[in-house]
Amino acid sequence: MRSDLQQAFANRTALKIISGLTNFDPAHVVAVVKAADQGGATLVDMAADADLVRLAKAETNRPICVSAVEPEAFLAPVAAGADLIEIGNFDAFYAQGRRFEGPEVLDLTLRTRALLPHITLSVTVPHILALDEQVTLAEALVAAGANIIQTEGGTASQPTHAGTLGLIEKAAPTLAAAYEIAKAVNVPVLCASGLSDVTAPLALAAGASGIGVGSAVNKLDNPVAMVAVVRKLVESLQTAHHANRMR
Repeated sequence: MRSDLQQAFANRTALKIISGLTNFDPAHVVAVVKAADQGGATLVDMAADADLVRLAKAETNRPICVSAVEPEAFLAPVAAGADLIEIGNFDAFYAQGRRFEGPEVLDLTLRTRALLPHITLSVTVPHILALDEQVTLAEALVAAGANIIQTEGGTASQPTHAGTLGLIEKAAPTLAAAYEIAKAVNVPVLCASGLSDVTAPLALAAGASGIGVGSAVNKLDNPVAMVAVVRKLVESLQTAHHANRMR
């Protein structure tokens, strides 16, 4: 794992900005990468495409993660310079009725690790599993070679309130998963899906080493607004980090 990523996880201030598993639009991916870079994010996550990796590397020196659900899809992006890989960002598939159960995710992890034995590997635990099943799967994934465990759940929540309360409701599933999984594994847990600058500190309090944010940034079409959101997330994580150090 790259030293800058290791340090961010150790400080529990890692911020991953996600351009989207199904986003192959070069201009949009570059816009997200630029916003992540200028806003101070730790790393960026994009679809597993070698050309996108090359474009991203021209815009930032930050670690580049590529996401896919097929082990072979990682080979070309890694050859192009991707620093780490992610099995997951399953949210894109749920709307299509595609489910990822524990045995399939574990099989994907084993196959990916066999193909790429040395790359830093992150794996998402599907939120469709009960919490105890998520914990059991996370433990198995670490045993299979996962270096990072990512949680999800934003698409499962149905906030009934506006404002701050609604933001907390939206983040509840991924926060719960982070809390339970972080107690069970000895690798960094990245809490992702449905998070905001309001709930980022809650993710750290739940035991996560960092957060992943996608739609809050990649759904915007204004570069200035994208950078502003990233900066608010960075500030939220840094404030929580300093508060924890003062205790």
